[in-house]
Amino acid sequence: MMPQADSSPGLFVYGSLLWPDRRIEVIGHEVRTSPARLTGWRVRSQRYLYIVEEAGAVTMGLILHDLNAADWSALDSYEEIPRLYTREPIEVTGEDGGLVRAWVYLPTELVKNGGG
Repeated sequence: MMPQADSSPGLFVYGSLLWPDRRIEVIGHEVRTSPARLTGWRVRSQRYLYIVEEAGAVTMGLILHDLNAADWSALDSYEEIPRLYTREPIEVTGEDGGLVRAWVYLPTELVKNGGG
């Protein structure tokens, strides 16, 4: 299991967790969100959605805010850390245009190779 995220950075999501119903299914409640974009990364898809670094690309998504320890645990389990994804710190551009620290789930080789 990944170390617990500190309370300030949110989670940048770009796939199934964009949908409120899926977030509620995973963590049991809705959370505050804000639009964000990740520059230099593109969404790809094999069996799962994932992002890869690509110059000039932009991935649109949301930041999930105010996640508690139980939320992080449920999210890490949903993303199958460390088998399918790792949780890494990253900077995204928030809705006001400023840089925001956030966590993001990045794919393991298993995901990138279509396994899982």
